[in-house]
Amino acid sequence: MTGETPRGGWSGRTDWVGRLNDPLRRFLQTETGSARALLVAAVAALAWANLHVSSYETVWGTSFSVQLGDWRVSHDARTWVNSGLMTFFFLVIGLELRRDFDLGELRERRRVTLPLLAGIGGIVLPIAMYLIVNAGETTAAGWGVVMATDTALALGMLAVLGPRFSDRLRGFLLTVSVVDDLIVIAVLAIAYPEHPSPPALLVAAAIFGVVLLVRALGVRWGPVYALLGLAAWLAVSESGVDPVVVGLVMGLLTYAYAPGREELKRASEMFRLFREQPTPQLARSARTGLASALSPNERLQHLYHPWASYFVVPLFALANVGIAIDGELVARAVTSPVTVGVVVAYLVGKPAGIAATSYLVARFSRDRFRPPVGWAAVIGVGTVSGIGFTIALLIATHALDGPELEDAKLGILVATVGASALTWLVFRLAARLSPARRARALLGAAEGIVDLMKPVDLERDHVRGPGEAPVTVVEYGDFECPYCGQAEPVVRELLADFRNIRYVWRHLPLTDVHPHAQLAAEAAEAAGEQGAFWEMHDLLLAHQDALDPADMMRYAEQIGLDLDRFREHLAERKGKDRIAEDIDSADLSSVSGTPTFFINGSRHHGAYDIEALSAAVKSAFAKARLRPEYRRDPGHRHPD
Repeated sequence: MTGETPRGGWSGRTDWVGRLNDPLRRFLQTETGSARALLVAAVAALAWANLHVSSYETVWGTSFSVQLGDWRVSHDARTWVNSGLMTFFFLVIGLELRRDFDLGELRERRRVTLPLLAGIGGIVLPIAMYLIVNAGETTAAGWGVVMATDTALALGMLAVLGPRFSDRLRGFLLTVSVVDDLIVIAVLAIAYPEHPSPPALLVAAAIFGVVLLVRALGVRWGPVYALLGLAAWLAVSESGVDPVVVGLVMGLLTYAYAPGREELKRASEMFRLFREQPTPQLARSARTGLASALSPNERLQHLYHPWASYFVVPLFALANVGIAIDGELVARAVTSPVTVGVVVAYLVGKPAGIAATSYLVARFSRDRFRPPVGWAAVIGVGTVSGIGFTIALLIATHALDGPELEDAKLGILVATVGASALTWLVFRLAARLSPARRARALLGAAEGIVDLMKPVDLERDHVRGPGEAPVTVVEYGDFECPYCGQAEPVVRELLADFRNIRYVWRHLPLTDVHPHAQLAAEAAEAAGEQGAFWEMHDLLLAHQDALDPADMMRYAEQIGLDLDRFREHLAERKGKDRIAEDIDSADLSSVSGTPTFFINGSRHHGAYDIEALSAAVKSAFAKARLRPEYRRDPGHRHPD
């Protein structure tokens, strides 16, 4: 393990045991990054179709077939993309939803209620508006076009247009949009089947039953599930239902769980054996052991998410967005009930449905169920959810054809631009509020999930800073961990910049990778017995390459400790029980490595450079302003 700074910011950590390493943040980063590729592909499709529409249609209308004996599957290129490759996109959506239920915000089931109902409200009202505009027309069959939100593009726009402290905001948007996706899949399966075949559906159901049985038997070999998934895809495809449903179902069936301590120890031992004897057999064992320590959900997300976001979705846009925009299309679209219905549904129905449903749920539940963000942020989620794009185009290709399909595509493009403009306006207006009102409008009063399972105890914990500070930063650290050494000067700078925070160090010596970490932790406790914990803490992190017993005695002498007492404390290992308590609390809090930071009880994910930690602390201060005890105490202030 080296002490080099990871590229892209200080975000490395020495792995230990616990939950997945900030998968939600990685999911969001990939989604927002892929939005650029999606926009480029959409612009390219429009340019291609308007420069040479015949070549565009020829390419995507080309037929491709797969044949085995008498059995044959044949589709044009666009259908292979829409119903084939998009299956992987919905697989990723299913994986993320399952991860959120098993390990994320939705593991606290009461938090599902409001986003679930808000997502439904954001579907029902747009559909009603579309049907009103298209009443009595054959185009009313396109009501499904206005249901969904393009998760990748909406998250990308929110990253650009939203507030700085938007992790919880993006999580709320993600939950609402996943509800949309689930209902969209049901609509595709029920409302828009082509030549439905009940026997094929029964075969597909039987295959999913086999998947459940294989999973119950503990089979972890990926090719088995790949073959079953392919068989299910073929069966659903033959049934007339869009086979993208297979991706979502397979994702939802894939467990997410934190790696256990024993699995990590076995993986570490396998790697150590390979280090001692680097043979191909041990290399294979080490690779298998490392992979098996992670849940299938994590492994599949790591494998498919970048491909789905950076290849599949942009390719889908390239295959479907291309329409020749001319005067005739624009003139027709202005009065087309399809275009008008899509635009009104997305720009008015989506934000109104999400915001009104959220308000009514909070009101009638007497705030038992309330949004995890403020009301301005709820409206912002509603406006950005008006970006239907990818999935709206997918449903449009099933529900409409000919000129009506072109009208729908133009309406989807107009709604995407309009929803982005409305989102910018909402957050621009929120930024003009006073700091206290802005914090309430964006952050709300809902408490986040507390990740730190053992609260700070001022009588027990090692604390720097005022005991009653409104913001508390807890670090689980290891004195031999190079990443903790990188974080230490950042923490010092943080304490200098924000005087009204308290900082807590808790021990997490990773003895399987850092052989001197336990001794260093016990030396810090021995110094703490004489009131010099922080002096020893600073010396140990400053000299991570010198942590032998003789070094400990030298440091004790350097800070003026009673050497006999210090030596006796170390010899009798008086600090080991205290350190074990910290390790147990880390285990309860699902800490995955060092350093791990908690800010006011919530886990800090990502980089731990001064910019990232300062932003997190400012967010915590903004939330603290909303607490009554903070507002009553004028001493609770901090430099912005």
